[in-house]
Amino acid sequence: MNMKTLRDVDVTGKRVLVRVDFNVPLKDGEILDDTRIRAALPTITYLMDRRARVILVTHLGRPKGKVVPEMSVRPLVKHISSILGRRIMFASDCGGPDSQRLVSEMNDGEVVLLENVRFDPGEETNDEDLGYALAKLADIYVDDAFGDSHRAHASTVVVTEYLPAVAGFLMEKEVQSLSAAIENPDRPFAIILGGSKVEDKISIIENLLDKIDFLLIGGVMGNTFLKAQGYDLGGTRVDEDGLEIAREIIKKATAQGVELVLPQDLVVADKFAPDAESKVVDINNTPAGWMALDIGPVTIQAFTERLQKCKTIIWNGPLGVYEFDKFAVGTIEIAKVMASTKGMTIVGGGDVVAAIEKAGVADRMFHISTGGGASLEFLSGQKLPGVVALTKK
Repeated sequence: MNMKTLRDVDVTGKRVLVRVDFNVPLKDGEILDDTRIRAALPTITYLMDRRARVILVTHLGRPKGKVVPEMSVRPLVKHISSILGRRIMFASDCGGPDSQRLVSEMNDGEVVLLENVRFDPGEETNDEDLGYALAKLADIYVDDAFGDSHRAHASTVVVTEYLPAVAGFLMEKEVQSLSAAIENPDRPFAIILGGSKVEDKISIIENLLDKIDFLLIGGVMGNTFLKAQGYDLGGTRVDEDGLEIAREIIKKATAQGVELVLPQDLVVADKFAPDAESKVVDINNTPAGWMALDIGPVTIQAFTERLQKCKTIIWNGPLGVYEFDKFAVGTIEIAKVMASTKGMTIVGGGDVVAAIEKAGVADRMFHISTGGGASLEFLSGQKLPGVVALTKK
């Protein structure tokens, strides 16, 4: 994809506005998972090493244009400072007087974090004034927030109209990795889909069905496909609204010559709880009132046999209730299989990323996307406003 990156501009001594995605989970002011922060570190340290004056802007949560103290990004300062090994300054606004003052006083190599950009109602309305106010702070704009690139917001789109705009290293890797997988994948190519909603994944399937060899489906999605084929799954949760969509996908996969691999056995439980009584059953034998919470060993083996042949694998959505150790086996085993393959392995979606971390194989994946909804839309073939803004530059 034709867009300039951080390597294409001289940042020495320049004020550089960096849009990052530090929308991390917080509890009592403590960060529960700093994956998104660490993903942006290569860009930040590159700028610091070249004595740029780094101005970080992010959102946190959904304050809907209002100041919500619990969603302030101020608690992130201590953590970022600790990771970088130097003091990070904090501006109590985003493009206002405090930001302007702090930026004017910055020395080369220093970093300032601006307050939650979504406290300003102009962020989500793609407001010209907010975009201009942010642009006035800097000489160069770097977008390293792929996770927000599917939204046309002031800090991702308008600001590019006023500054030289380039992609940061995380944005570059996300776009390059996902583009390679969907434009010219090495085959055999498999997509693994899990999670709850069939509708959320239908556009990925439609966009990539003519490129893939295997479509592996588990989780609630897998249960939905089984019910669409007439199986009685007892008290198992399914996506009722997705049943007809599932039937259409089955027809299209058959017509395209794609092997659709669905669960052949299930781990079922008598209740939705970590200590539930459980057993493995064939898909024809789910007891009345019991619910499927994981894929079974026969299914794991079937998935494994296909994946071991593949040179490209994309995975989005867990294959069971991975939050409960008892029902995380399927998801974790498939994570280990992916980690053992030598092809391009791309993982996306917060739940799967958490499961990959839980399995201890995150460092053995080719690429872990921080994009969430942005990844889904990119894989679906949609144009992302934040990416388009960079390619236009």
